[in-house]
Amino acid sequence: MADTNEPLLIKRYASRRLYNTETSDYVTLEDIAGFIRDGREVKIIDLKSGDDLTRQYLLQIIAEHESRGENVLPINVLNDLVRSYTNQASSVVPQFLAASFDMLREGQEKMVENMSTMNPIATMPGFEAMQAQQEAFFKALTNSMGAAFGGGGEAAEPTQADDGGEDLSDIKKQLAELQAKLSKLS
Repeated sequence: MADTNEPLLIKRYASRRLYNTETSDYVTLEDIAGFIRDGREVKIIDLKSGDDLTRQYLLQIIAEHESRGENVLPINVLNDLVRSYTNQASSVVPQFLAASFDMLREGQEKMVENMSTMNPIATMPGFEAMQAQQEAFFKALTNSMGAAFGGGGEAAEPTQADDGGEDLSDIKKQLAELQAKLSKLS
């Protein structure tokens, strides 16, 4: 993709088809959700009127995920969001949600950082690979929750073991060794 600092521009045609201006092809809502999960900001505009439709499409993506049973938003949160549109609290809700997700991201980063410095298990073989998997999970979780509220977030990049060349059998062997050592400790 081109410059990832700029939002990916998606144009909606009169036929309601969505057009990716960087790759010159049509995309689906699921494609757009994938761009967001990968950490890319998107901007969706109506080609004819120039109206910004980004919020409308992000809400549609959230609704589709929720209807498929991928429930991230508890019912009480959804009720509170509906209530916020009908009272004076609506002016505080966006700032509160943004601050909450910022705190969540910072907390997850600190937890991952502290895992390696405070935990004696960090010296065990295979710990780095396990830590990399956990970091990828937290990044994916943060990105999916951030996308659910129309926020950005950092890209969830796939991680590999430090040498990058371990195959599955080596990882399984290291995991078995780690499990054996953990069993001896307890």
